[in-house]
Amino acid sequence: MQMLDQDMVKKVSDGQGFIAALDQSGGSTPKALKGYGVEESAWSNDEEMFGLIHAMRSRVITSPAFTGDKVLGAILFERTMDGIVDGKPTPTALIERGVVPFIKIDKGLEDEANGVQLMKPMPELDALLARAKGLGVFGTKERSVVNLANREGIAAVVAQQFEVGKQVLAGGLMPIIEPEVNIKSPERAEADQILLEEILTNLDALPEGEQVMLKLSLPAKAGLFDPLVDHPKVLRVVALSGGFSRTEACAELAKNRGIIASFSRALLNDLRHQMSDDEFNASLGGAIDEIYAASATKTPVAA
Repeated sequence: MQMLDQDMVKKVSDGQGFIAALDQSGGSTPKALKGYGVEESAWSNDEEMFGLIHAMRSRVITSPAFTGDKVLGAILFERTMDGIVDGKPTPTALIERGVVPFIKIDKGLEDEANGVQLMKPMPELDALLARAKGLGVFGTKERSVVNLANREGIAAVVAQQFEVGKQVLAGGLMPIIEPEVNIKSPERAEADQILLEEILTNLDALPEGEQVMLKLSLPAKAGLFDPLVDHPKVLRVVALSGGFSRTEACAELAKNRGIIASFSRALLNDLRHQMSDDEFNASLGGAIDEIYAASATKTPVAA
């Protein structure tokens, strides 16, 4: 089955389900492999390490539990996008399963200033966008971090995110703008509110007819991001798990209407290299069902 761009837009905007984040990169790869039951002694260089993480992602993508019925999309690391799954380019393997492919494009974070971490420069972004587009990728994801309720810092994060987002749109792809609020921040609720205001300002300044996606931390106050869910320039709002356990993340997600999951650790946490295929598929299927339910079925929250 081949999905056209318009099919992907409809699936992402209206589909029941969630977006899987399979984009751990660089520094987070050893931690991801350790969680999967693979110790650092299993590889002797970066190529071997990336080979092991690709094998894990291939196992996830080819699992009978991982289909477009509940998984709307998947965010890939650049090396995963360029790799082969089931004898095909990874984006093709996803599309054939009814899953819309995205790619993580940021190069990591700058040191903290004004309570936030901006994205590092991406000098080769246009070339990466063109390559991704050629492989059938639908969209991108780019992450910054907000640690404190500093309006100057948050305004800088959102401005940078939208600047990159416009470059992505110009390249013919859909940006997922991800200004993550640290859920352990002592100023989390205040940071959420400032972030909402800054995003609304930048959305209103987008040209008519253009849309972006948003990937946000689950807000301290349920329903805070309703204006973003309803905004005509937002294709979809997705949430990261941000350090919550899967059970906690799903409970918080279910309180926020119109927001679906885009979980990484909370999706993959129970998977182990040593599992038989039946055990692996059952574990992954259980996680997918739980995250799907919290994305699709909402719990009314008293005002």
